[in-house]
Amino acid sequence: MLGILNVEQTDRWGRFKEFAEQRIEPHAADADRTQTLAPEVLKGLAAAGYIGSSVPRRWGGGGMDAVCYGLLSHEIGRVCQSTRNLVAVEDMVCHAVVRAGSERQRDRWLGPVFSGEAVAAFAITEPEVGSDAAAVETTATSAAGGFVLSGHKKWISFGQIADVFLVLTRCEGALTAFLVERDAPGLAVRPIRDLLGLRGSMLAELVFDDVHVTADDMVGPPGAGLAFVGSPALGLGRYSTAWGAVGLAQSCLEASVGHAARRRQHGAPIAEHQLVRRMLADMVTDVSAARLLCHQAGVSVEKGDSGDLYRTLMAKYRSSTVARRAAEDAVQIHGALGVSGESPIERHYRDAKILEIIEGTTQIHQSIIGECVGTLYQVP
Repeated sequence: MLGILNVEQTDRWGRFKEFAEQRIEPHAADADRTQTLAPEVLKGLAAAGYIGSSVPRRWGGGGMDAVCYGLLSHEIGRVCQSTRNLVAVEDMVCHAVVRAGSERQRDRWLGPVFSGEAVAAFAITEPEVGSDAAAVETTATSAAGGFVLSGHKKWISFGQIADVFLVLTRCEGALTAFLVERDAPGLAVRPIRDLLGLRGSMLAELVFDDVHVTADDMVGPPGAGLAFVGSPALGLGRYSTAWGAVGLAQSCLEASVGHAARRRQHGAPIAEHQLVRRMLADMVTDVSAARLLCHQAGVSVEKGDSGDLYRTLMAKYRSSTVARRAAEDAVQIHGALGVSGESPIERHYRDAKILEIIEGTTQIHQSIIGECVGTLYQVP
């Protein structure tokens, strides 16, 4: 990244790396093993100003530029994908509230989330609804004093501990978002455990059994749930995931280089074997290329130009596939150590696969990017 980052970005990158190694990495293995995030991790993130760091300062956030936010996601993702996911989810909800919420909603939730006193979760996915967010089946029906929510959400990150949920519903045929507090009568929260990866993300399913909300709980106007609330938030999550995937791949690269230099077989370090060199060569090249794609997306997001959506899609698509390939090669290079709990490589391998699924699957990204190639490059 030499010559690409400015002085402030370079300085912050170093501070993000130090914070991640000192405050997050010591808890990463336990987060995976216990399938929970330690409270001190959230407190540390909040104290450092890393919750809501990308939210504009006028709303109490950190006002961090897009590239710096990407570098933060890179470093946190390098040591713990579950923690990176927490930062992303909190920012997704906060950005939605800033963008489309009321003054009352901003006053009620932004401060507590930024300080770590409250946790927010983003509830779109349902048992039968994944990448096609517009197909949500949870309903909001007009009733005296507001609306009644009925339906089922699933795979909701940090749903186990969230104090408030940003819920996408179908209200009189139009996609509409609501803020629903955890203690709302009729809302049941059921933990989901034993996933392949990102096990510290504390997923839950939510059952809405005639949950009453008021008109004041609606985020944005009726029908704005996807265009003004869901899609921008998902874009931020996709951007964070892209950078976090590069961080994971970087961790696999660093561990593999070190292990290959130390591990001796047939009288020589395995780093001297040509096939191992090939894996290391592919890994370092892929990681460098994916990081540049993420930087390009970050610059585009910061400028707000018309290509930011597609550049973010390309960054997330390529970075997640690079992370999975890097993790696979890292397991091979580490051998038995790579599939044991003695090394973070085993955890990275499982987490990397999840990155190809969340915030839009690899195949969905390929389809959208392929459809837009002509527009992007003005092919007649």
